[in-house]
Amino acid sequence: MDDEKIIVLFMERSEQAITETSQKYGRYCHYIAYQILHNEEDSEECVNDTYLRAWHAIPPKHPNRLQTFLGKITRHLSLNKLEKQSAQKRGGGQKEAILHELTQCLPAQEDTACAVDGMVIREVLNRFLEGLPDETRKLFVRRYWYMSPIKEIAKDYSLSESKVTVTLFRTREKLKTAFEKEGIIL
Repeated sequence: MDDEKIIVLFMERSEQAITETSQKYGRYCHYIAYQILHNEEDSEECVNDTYLRAWHAIPPKHPNRLQTFLGKITRHLSLNKLEKQSAQKRGGGQKEAILHELTQCLPAQEDTACAVDGMVIREVLNRFLEGLPDETRKLFVRRYWYMSPIKEIAKDYSLSESKVTVTLFRTREKLKTAFEKEGIIL
């Protein structure tokens, strides 16, 4: 079923919307959750919570891209769950390691004024990503949006782990330069 028909089902408050969403995007949402949580049960819980959030959000929202809408919800829920688990365990994990890779090229957000600047940062980041070669953009998004391990990215793109690591390092350096050129303090 195409996305527009699924959205119509949500608008009509038909429970079939959840079934169709699960069939079309269940694996996609599970992939996102599992890459962050590395736990089947927690991932399934986040996916189910994604459907519930979508149910409550549509209407009034009418997403342009249902897949992206669901992916953002899943990622947000998964990161929140991981943060709660980390707070309980006080341990680090893959999320922290991946986010640490970005600390040298992303501005810190310490207060509300910095949060407002987030809109500018988002615009610069979007322009930066649009200007990247297709493969480099895909590697960057897989690592920093989907939080995929380098080993998995290398396998999926038939590249060496070293090539992926170096490409990501160079891309982060270019991103840092792009922010600096825009006057964004890192």
